[in-house]
Amino acid sequence: MTICGAHRSGMAGKTLRGNVMRRRHAAFTLIELLIVLAVIGALAAIAIPNYREYKERANVAKAIIEITGIAQAIGIYHLDNRTYPASLTALGITLPTDPWGNAYVYLPIDVIPPPNPGQKRKDKNLNPLNSDYDLYSMGPDGQTQKQLTAAKARDDIVRADNGRFIDVASKH
Repeated sequence: MTICGAHRSGMAGKTLRGNVMRRRHAAFTLIELLIVLAVIGALAAIAIPNYREYKERANVAKAIIEITGIAQAIGIYHLDNRTYPASLTALGITLPTDPWGNAYVYLPIDVIPPPNPGQKRKDKNLNPLNSDYDLYSMGPDGQTQKQLTAAKARDDIVRADNGRFIDVASKH
């Protein structure tokens, strides 16, 4: 029995030591956790700005598509009525808000009576952008000014050159 008892106590010591060793290998050290956090932080620092840029490009593309659709509805209205609608609600369609939650802005130009010249959007040379109508989104900041070179107008999505250009104002 003494041999068996000694054998048992020897096994208990080895088993206890084995459990402690396994627990040490199964747990993370503080340094390992800090390294993991640093890697996650670095990935986030790269991914978040890229995601925001992607989202902004997607919003601009959506605004361009919506302006194109509204312009087509205005074109159909003009063919049917030989004049441009006084407002977008006259189109009889459900009007989307731009990707930033603002209403699209519309100004009929080739109508009787014509609008005040100061209401028309203007390019860098102070020439009107369109001779038929202005249609645009105020962009991400929700602010605008009549001249495209103004700071608040640079991010607007505009229809210019009577529909030959629909994009960010800073590209015109």
